[in-house]
Amino acid sequence: MAKDDSIDLQGLIKEINDGNKEAFRRFIRQYERLVKHIVFRMVSNDSDREDLFQDVFIKAYQNLGGFRFESKVSTWLARIAYNTCINFLHKRKIPLFDDRTPDPVTIEQIEDSEPLPDEWVSQRDLADHLETEILKLPLQYRTALTLYHLHGMHYKEIGEIMNLSEGSVKSSIFRARRQLKSTLRRQFRSEMV
Repeated sequence: MAKDDSIDLQGLIKEINDGNKEAFRRFIRQYERLVKHIVFRMVSNDSDREDLFQDVFIKAYQNLGGFRFESKVSTWLARIAYNTCINFLHKRKIPLFDDRTPDPVTIEQIEDSEPLPDEWVSQRDLADHLETEILKLPLQYRTALTLYHLHGMHYKEIGEIMNLSEGSVKSSIFRARRQLKSTLRRQFRSEMV
């Protein structure tokens, strides 16, 4: 049996299946970041994103009774999110590009140990530039890269979510990194000339 962190999932799922609405709210809070990362990376329209986010949790709710704990709940839910987005994109014939809404930063969040404002702006510019280039990657590369680096998932988990072999996942991540490295090198060389 696979395990997820921080909550007793078997007990929680039993409570959800028994009709406990608060238990389902806890389930959503536990996994909303994961689902948002997948949905928001794959779909660009804000209202579509919100609808898909809700659809993922509705599908999860409808299918929790059949969950057998053979994999992590996070992997199972990420697969629902991924497939929901893929189906949406295919039906709408939407180009596979997306947008990321950056998290706002407040003065209170900036600590004394952080870089000076000009260094912070320079780092933020680099991060924004990298994000822009990631968004230009093919959907498979960008999704695998996000699940690996942002969610710390293993190749096997990503493969289960994306219905790919571990080798294909490794290859997608390798090619994504290589493409990013090549693009960034080319761009920074031209800026330095």
